[in-house]
Amino acid sequence: MPLIWCSISGHGFGHAAQVVPVLNELERLIPSLKVILRTAVPAWYFQDQLQVPWDLSVSEQDVGCVQQGPLHIDVEATWTAYHRFHKNWEDRVTEEAAAITNHSPHIVISNIAYLSIEAGARANIPVVGLSSICWDQVLIHFHDKASSDSASVIKRIQCSYALADLMIRVAPAISMPVFRRASDIGPIATRTEANHHGLRCALGASANERIVVIAFGGIRLTSLPWNRIEAMTGYRFIVPGPVPSGIQRVVSSESLPFRFQTIMASCDIILTKPGYGTIVEAVASGIRVVYVRRYNFADEDHLLTYLHRYGYGLELSIEDFLNGRWEQTMQAVMAVPPLQTSAPDATGAAEAADIIKRYVR
Repeated sequence: MPLIWCSISGHGFGHAAQVVPVLNELERLIPSLKVILRTAVPAWYFQDQLQVPWDLSVSEQDVGCVQQGPLHIDVEATWTAYHRFHKNWEDRVTEEAAAITNHSPHIVISNIAYLSIEAGARANIPVVGLSSICWDQVLIHFHDKASSDSASVIKRIQCSYALADLMIRVAPAISMPVFRRASDIGPIATRTEANHHGLRCALGASANERIVVIAFGGIRLTSLPWNRIEAMTGYRFIVPGPVPSGIQRVVSSESLPFRFQTIMASCDIILTKPGYGTIVEAVASGIRVVYVRRYNFADEDHLLTYLHRYGYGLELSIEDFLNGRWEQTMQAVMAVPPLQTSAPDATGAAEAADIIKRYVR
């Protein structure tokens, strides 16, 4: 039985969102394929999306960034976590290589954990990276605020990445100079059929009300300006997670009879941070985006360049976001004129699957 060992970063859900469409394409190309998901991403994320038979092997695969909510990266805590993760590095890699060897997969796919890349190489298994970012380039943004030995952390990551047989760079991607071989592919997005009428009926929204989804990815917001949101007539809001009692204008996505992807494809505006899955899928679906920038994450400029070239988006300052001053920006984004440039087809999943299938005999 063809077997793929798939290592996925647990930093939010964006990494899993890139991998799942590729694995679904591979399931159509390779009969009897099975996947082992090596990740800290919870099982429920994959249950309604991943079509190929899979087993979950829970494991911390990397650090990513330590965040205090989706908008603030705790730089000091991030470096502390990396030093902890790299302590006894040889033992960690040896254990991971043994786990891979025990299952004898045809290939190791990593998005974008350097641990699994080095472990797969030690196990003499072909290793392919798949991502739009890599952690060494993310950490370089924080290097000036790091402890004196931060350079050794970045060097360790780069040495591991250099062992990959191939890096599949998913557009829009950052520069990844450390990989020996790279193959560029198109964007990865799951086009979900919209249900505008069904969503409006479920919300009890009038034809004149705008539906706004507040979606900041796998790292949830800890608070929102609920009273200011409640005062925004002309809008209905959807959030993942609970809603305080007494708030009528906001509903939890968990109370609606739709998958979250359907909700996002059926709304008028997405209020978010610039994250890969949200931006690429909003562009593919023609949904307007109001975004709150972090300004220190490696792929943010690339994603916003893509959004403004092919989609509809405006920035909301973090001060205005936190204080609930949203209406002016939401009105402005709805007034952006139609685009003259069509977005590139989201062919990345099929392209990646075509590359990876060559490794699976």
